[in-house]
Amino acid sequence: MLKLKWRREVYMMRKMKTMDGNTAAAHISYAFTEVTAIYPITPSSPMAEHVDEWVAQGRKNIFGQPVKVMEMQSEGGAAGAVHGSLQAGAYTTTYTASQGLLLMIPNMYKISGERLPGVIHVSARALATSSLNIFGDHQDVMAARQTGFSMLAEGSVQEVMDLSAVAHLAAIKTRIPFMNFFDGFRTSHEIQKIEVLEYDELANLVDWEAVNEFRRSALNPDHPVTRGTAQNPDIYFQTREAVNRFYEDIPEVVESYMAEITKLTGREYHCFDYYGAEDADRIIIAMGSGTDVAEETVDYLNGRGEKVGVVKVRLYRPFSIEKLLAAIPSTVKKIAVLDRTKEPGSIGEPLYLDVVSAFAGKKNAPVIVGGRYGLGSKDPNPSDIAAVYANLSKDEPKNGFTIGIVDDVTFTSLETVEDIDATPEGTKACKFWGLGSDGTVGANKSAIKIIGDHTDMYAQGYFSYDSKKSGGITVSHLRFGKKPIKSPYLIDKADFIACHNQSYVYKYNVLEGIKDNGKFLLNTIWSPEELEEKLPAEMKRTLAKKNIQFYTLNAVKIAQEIGLGGRINMIMQAAFFKLANIIPVDEAVAYLKQAVVTSYGKKGEKVVNMNNAAIDAGVDAVVKIEVPATWANAVESEVATTKEAPAFINDIVTPMNRQEGFGLPVSTFVKHGMEDGTFMAGTAAYEKRGIAINVPQWIPENCIQCNQCSVVCPHAAIRPFLLDGEEAEKAPESMRLTDAKALKTETPYKFSIGVTPLDCTGCGNCAEVCPAKNKALVMVPQDKEHAQIEAWDYATTEVTPKKNPMNKTTLKGSQFEQPLLEFSGACAGCGETPYAKLVTQLFGDRMMVANATGCSSIWGGSAPATPYTVNHNGHGPAWANSLFE
Repeated sequence: MLKLKWRREVYMMRKMKTMDGNTAAAHISYAFTEVTAIYPITPSSPMAEHVDEWVAQGRKNIFGQPVKVMEMQSEGGAAGAVHGSLQAGAYTTTYTASQGLLLMIPNMYKISGERLPGVIHVSARALATSSLNIFGDHQDVMAARQTGFSMLAEGSVQEVMDLSAVAHLAAIKTRIPFMNFFDGFRTSHEIQKIEVLEYDELANLVDWEAVNEFRRSALNPDHPVTRGTAQNPDIYFQTREAVNRFYEDIPEVVESYMAEITKLTGREYHCFDYYGAEDADRIIIAMGSGTDVAEETVDYLNGRGEKVGVVKVRLYRPFSIEKLLAAIPSTVKKIAVLDRTKEPGSIGEPLYLDVVSAFAGKKNAPVIVGGRYGLGSKDPNPSDIAAVYANLSKDEPKNGFTIGIVDDVTFTSLETVEDIDATPEGTKACKFWGLGSDGTVGANKSAIKIIGDHTDMYAQGYFSYDSKKSGGITVSHLRFGKKPIKSPYLIDKADFIACHNQSYVYKYNVLEGIKDNGKFLLNTIWSPEELEEKLPAEMKRTLAKKNIQFYTLNAVKIAQEIGLGGRINMIMQAAFFKLANIIPVDEAVAYLKQAVVTSYGKKGEKVVNMNNAAIDAGVDAVVKIEVPATWANAVESEVATTKEAPAFINDIVTPMNRQEGFGLPVSTFVKHGMEDGTFMAGTAAYEKRGIAINVPQWIPENCIQCNQCSVVCPHAAIRPFLLDGEEAEKAPESMRLTDAKALKTETPYKFSIGVTPLDCTGCGNCAEVCPAKNKALVMVPQDKEHAQIEAWDYATTEVTPKKNPMNKTTLKGSQFEQPLLEFSGACAGCGETPYAKLVTQLFGDRMMVANATGCSSIWGGSAPATPYTVNHNGHGPAWANSLFE
């Protein structure tokens, strides 16, 4: 009893830190690593970056040395370096995901075959098939399950901290390599308040005799051996079978180290962990973050009289049938196995087939069905998991099902039975709508760490964003509460919502899911009096009917006055702390200012002072808006409709742009022939993001008509147009015209520099490059140039293409050719896209583009925005993406 009490006290005293899954894995791996060979790939890159940073800080591993970091030319090179380093007797680690892991497979066979105790940490990610996806599922690790690596899975940030240690310790003791994996983004990038394991206590768990044996067996000219010979049919088979006993020992070794972690932390782990009713009749078997959702759902359903449970798979390879069966209650009659992968053509996914095999020949075996979930980070929520239990309650449960989607073609999907809120009572849920690169995500990470590190509350942060390099939409999901938070899915019921970009009120249903009496904070340049006219009716109705406490502030104006440009993050964060009442606002301000010093201290005192001023202004500038009762019956005013869009745009692009793509059924994609990944060209022209704060205004009388502004525009949002007499006469009043100069033609043309305010990103490259003595382009607030929308539409639809009056291989002449790369997802001010755009102006109507995966494939083809477009003849670049290699 005394010993147990002492352990409990140690457990209670353990250091708590707020971090994400990648940081937890990096922290543990650093302790056991002597050499790391790396190559960056999303979402695993931060692990290697942390290790590199800690080396620079002089951190030492358990061997008393800093880690040796080698960045290689590719993932294949990294795997080869890992193999060689292990052969030389150094404990070696790498970090990867997706296609990066697949490139390592040939070397993984060698590493496992030669019993080299390396560890690969994988933030498990989808594979590129008909499309690329940078988000999380288990397709990559399942594609490497046959390599002979042991496989250990985690479902939360705390589990990553605890079980990554088990992976390294077991690899050292068994001399079998481990693949340690957790869900990409959902766990790798989720921030949680967790307990930290210390290096000295980890060192005490190491089998140092195994370390010495590994050193002795390393390649060394002082006692040379030959390893990896070419074998013939006479002995190859036997040598492969000779390793069996080492794999048979692994489950016991893993459980013994799990028991050691339990002694340190009080958290219990086994190869298979059961959670739920002792007499459950229906259970789910799964691994990864989905098991935490299942735990929440189990609590909810069992609290209402059901008898359900979940088995969390920890050690997936080697797969211990004995330990799986021991974990399952004898009362279980039906099992649903959930796989986060897809294996086309197979009779079932891998984990399902393993479980079926485990029960083969057993008396009174339960009914076992399998299903797929969560591909590409379509994270399941409790309602999805409840649908699985409901399916199991049927006399003949559906097998080969899917959850989280609507499959109205092959009818695999289960219907959700009820809308469940399974989060612990007292948990506060907050959502923040931001713009990529405006600082919202970074500020929310600071908020999570402030609340997690300075209070006794648990905290969770997850950040949902698209693939755009910057300027895309970001939604931050923050939860706080007195109880541990096991909700690895997006917030659908929020206590507090902040919208950091006023244009979003027209594009997205930002108040969807806000609770009655919740709080809404809007960053806007509109005065309280203007809100009546400006806010959409749907938003007004929600504010009134749900009795929402509504607040505004003009963070853009404050940021510009202070000198921060578009970085409104600290202003909005200070306002959040004032309104959220999670911690006293004075304390929050002090912690925010500490975070400013940490984040911006290297940039000088001036930057620190500007951010501190922003924090103070954010607290003071919040305005409470009284919501009129009449808003409950608000109706939309008539809006002028734009030109008719193709069905592809209406069916797929528009819903995706409104953040409603999650609800699109499978039939929509079949209807448009997208089974092979084919996307319509030129869809970026329908986005009209309107993200620029300032856009260029053309001053015709100052213009020297050099077209340099058009050349440098990364997004083809500013172009020269030539109009004949009739076209000039019919042009809208808003279109600015002047006589064309220095053209090799006798036709008298009018010249116009057209700007599309809703496609411009506001980088200012055009105004910067303008060589005119008196600038012909000045940056003005976007809404002042909205009249140019009509002018742009006229120029691009009614003005006929002209024969180029100049040599198109000259700088000026090239810009009279239509760019067939427009409105891409590149960063504002990108230096790469102007060149790609220019190539399409010279050769675009006869181009085929084979685009390797990287930055250019992201701005060149991030669904639903395809920037490569067609000319008036329907001709343009044919584009396809290949992979890294």
